[in-house]
Amino acid sequence: MSVTISNGIADVRFTRADKRNALDKAQFAAIEQAGEQLKTAEGVRVVVLSGEGESFCAGLDFSMFAGLSGDVERPEDQGGGPGDLPDGRITNHGQQIVWVWQELPMPVIAAVHGHALGGGFQIAMGADIRIAHPDTKWSVREVHWGLVPDMTGTFMLSRLVRSDVARELTYTARMVDGREAYELGLVTRLSDNPYDDAMALAAQIAGHSPGAVRGSKKLFNLMFADRAEEQFAAERRVIGEQFSSPNQAEAIKANMERRPPNFVD
Repeated sequence: MSVTISNGIADVRFTRADKRNALDKAQFAAIEQAGEQLKTAEGVRVVVLSGEGESFCAGLDFSMFAGLSGDVERPEDQGGGPGDLPDGRITNHGQQIVWVWQELPMPVIAAVHGHALGGGFQIAMGADIRIAHPDTKWSVREVHWGLVPDMTGTFMLSRLVRSDVARELTYTARMVDGREAYELGLVTRLSDNPYDDAMALAAQIAGHSPGAVRGSKKLFNLMFADRAEEQFAAERRVIGEQFSSPNQAEAIKANMERRPPNFVD
């Protein structure tokens, strides 16, 4: 994870390019830490969030899936993992790497390319604005692995698209490209150069009164965040029901073995 600040813009990048910026335990911690530090960083008027290499973020690292199949300890059972809920907060660590971008007082622009899958999809949803390449692959991927969106995904989707669209994307876990994502309302703007255009937009926003921009975000969030705490708690309950269940373990094993799953009702 890298964070550089220049001319009022915080350039925040995922730096696991060799893994398509997939999320492992260290990546969870780094993203959360970067977001928390930006809350009080001086001179930051806009944040641009992007991924180095071929993708924005391809979701959970496969090393994390081993812990979800019941074969070994779950990562959150080892202390300090994504499932831990810090005292006094409405999010666990996994949810916080999405929600922290809404907690920042300044606008956040996600520049998305390559893949935004599962956790990567949800991180992008946490930004105020999303600029994406037309060929970007998007997916609410959790059901594919026998899970549910548990990083604020159901909450964020319900704020961005119609309920039936959110449900169809979640129930099927299908891939959509950037063009369809734009048509559905997931993407703000399409671009052949999303990072460059995100930086240009950030510079435009940074040129306005920071008090007015931050005040505007605060007003939007008064409505946007309504019932967030209740929904996040429900996500944690439902995902807990899926972890290490026979069907969830079968979903992971079947996908790893490249065979049709054999679920039980």
